[in-house]
Amino acid sequence: MAEDFSKAVDDGLKLSKRIYFGKDKAVAPPKPPPSMVRSATALLPTAPMVYAVIDDPGIVDNPDIPSYQPHVYGRCDPPALIPLQMNAIEMETECYLDTAFVTISGTWRLHCVMGSRSCDCRVAIPMGHQGSLLGVEVSLPTKSYSTQLAILEADDDGNQNSTPPLNGGFLKPNLCILTIPQIDGGSNLSIKIRWSQKIVYSKGQFSLNVPFTFPDFVNPAGKRISKREKIQLNLDAVTGSGFLCKTISHPLKEVRRHAGSMGFLSDSEVNSWSKLDFSFSYSVSSSHMNGSVLLQSASVHDFDQREMFFMYLSPGEIQSKKVFKKDIVFIVDISGSMRGKLIDDTKNALLAALSKLNPEDSFTIIAFNGESYLFSKSMELASKDAVERATEWINMNFIAGGGTNISRPLNTAIELLSNAKSSVPIIFLVTDGSVEDERQICATVKNHMINEKSICPRIYTFGIGPFCNHYFLQMLAMLGRGQYDAAMDVDLIEPRMLTLFDKASSLILANIKMDILEDLDELEVYPSHIPDLSSEGLLILSGRYKGKFPEKLQVKGILADFSNFAVDMKIQKAKDIPVQRISARDQIENLTSQAWLSENKQLEQKVAKLSLQTGFISEYTRMVILENDHLKKIKESAGTKEVSKKSHSQYEANVQGQRMILLPHLGIGFGNLTATAENTPPGSETKLPEVAEIFKVATNCCETLCSYCCCMCFIQCCSRINNQCATALTQLCIGLGCFGCLTCCSEICCSGNQS
Repeated sequence: MAEDFSKAVDDGLKLSKRIYFGKDKAVAPPKPPPSMVRSATALLPTAPMVYAVIDDPGIVDNPDIPSYQPHVYGRCDPPALIPLQMNAIEMETECYLDTAFVTISGTWRLHCVMGSRSCDCRVAIPMGHQGSLLGVEVSLPTKSYSTQLAILEADDDGNQNSTPPLNGGFLKPNLCILTIPQIDGGSNLSIKIRWSQKIVYSKGQFSLNVPFTFPDFVNPAGKRISKREKIQLNLDAVTGSGFLCKTISHPLKEVRRHAGSMGFLSDSEVNSWSKLDFSFSYSVSSSHMNGSVLLQSASVHDFDQREMFFMYLSPGEIQSKKVFKKDIVFIVDISGSMRGKLIDDTKNALLAALSKLNPEDSFTIIAFNGESYLFSKSMELASKDAVERATEWINMNFIAGGGTNISRPLNTAIELLSNAKSSVPIIFLVTDGSVEDERQICATVKNHMINEKSICPRIYTFGIGPFCNHYFLQMLAMLGRGQYDAAMDVDLIEPRMLTLFDKASSLILANIKMDILEDLDELEVYPSHIPDLSSEGLLILSGRYKGKFPEKLQVKGILADFSNFAVDMKIQKAKDIPVQRISARDQIENLTSQAWLSENKQLEQKVAKLSLQTGFISEYTRMVILENDHLKKIKESAGTKEVSKKSHSQYEANVQGQRMILLPHLGIGFGNLTATAENTPPGSETKLPEVAEIFKVATNCCETLCSYCCCMCFIQCCSRINNQCATALTQLCIGLGCFGCLTCCSEICCSGNQS
């Protein structure tokens, strides 16, 4: 779909050459990349953009300066996408520890369609790391549109995959599109987009990157048109201590500074829109492990009236501190769906991970499909010789083929790590598929984790593509006190897998506990099994409680030398920090994993309520677009209410006088057993059309064929036929004519029914 989108934009840029801007030169098409062959996805948006969806090329013209245009026969199938010119852009980013909330407000003009005609407009929203769309608002002269979440009904669940992708959906994991119907040529669109994304923490530094690179062809034509660009950054480090700014991509001025809080602003006229993504990095000065607990009361409208807490633990500057020695078992999927790029990138990431092991670490590798293949039946020290032998073994055995069986290699790994004493036992699981016995696997792992006197095997899971059950992998990691990550985009396998390995290989505090149950009437923590603290990441917990929270709190654990360690947490009331917003996504994912494992309908309802309350999409809610017709409201208020026709589309409905457009289900789902069994590689999903869709396609085909029966189209069609084809068509017509004559003779002459 991403390649189709990029191709449609390329067609739209060619079509936009028809637009005449008077004395001002038309917007030039983008320059091709330096390489000889342009990437198939070179024209995907790298910032929020709006496109005109052009089915009929004849409507393309300047709405202000109509010009003579040669008539265009035929239609664009698939539709071309012409990028709209942007007149103003404003970005506001609010950062809280590991979460950023981004709001983009911009003005675009439908500059490429005649004033008397209309077309759909498509909004493209690229988001940063682990982006989650929160809402879109579109204002027009006569109408307005806004997104809203609704709870999935029973019949919606079966139709969520049959919704036309044209209304909206994800082209790529962090690239969402929405379609706004029938906008008049020359209209100005004011659009506000809100999303959240994660701030990356690595080596004591927080880094934020927001897609904000605009191509030249969105600059408005004409030198006199002003272009105003505003960027605002509000940073609250939550720590309450000072921090140091490292890098910033755009020239922002500091406008506010308090303890642990800063504000930056840039607001000016620009010659052209931003040519690079907005990036910002900072570090919090601390020489030791530290943390804090934020407390906040529930709002009046909160469905859960228990008190809220948000806790983080930072590793501090631990470069000189020792990390745990590792016994690690790599379990890698080599089923048939991993063929090609997937297994090559996984192999490269695994080889890079092996090279990072310390000589005192031990490892082995289990490759699996329907069977299991062991590099060594026992753990081997990560010597240079062992790593070289493992490299040869990987090159020989990593051949994609066969089915998927996760339980057998997982049980083998647990047995191999059962005798670990002076190290942290780690299981590193990589897969792109789902299996039928996932709940049984979780139950088995849970039984192995009962003994907490020693360090039980930590499980780190890595999912590739959309076909694996990511909630199963999250639950498996939570039960194993590890972490989970994924590469929904197969191009990100190697960097994301290495990032997760760096976290697994740099543990500095294990078996973490909080002894506060005795002081509280009730406590609910997410995640329920507290993972270990790594020097490459923060430990973040959140939840609800009843009772009086203790004035002092200690977090206890075991250091790399197996000595006991405790750190005092700072307790404070959260004033201007939205505790529920910054913890909502993680809570929704944890609760969804629990609901999947237990098949608990009450937990599903709880997730849906939390999703509606916070605006984060879940597996049990669905995003819709609500249309408000201002002219219709004026007529109704004047007493001239019109009776609207009932929509027969299963994707549109009228709710309280508002037209509602249902979007496809935007969740990641619970895996695809059929695709896994058929060894379908991620990214090559093909969906067979339903009966109604087949009929619709056939109807459109007939309509298209009939549309070529007009004189001019028929002449053009005949002019493109070669001699052999013309001879064949002539013979066919003569044959049909003779057949008609024979039928006439048999029915009239030979039957004796002469007139």
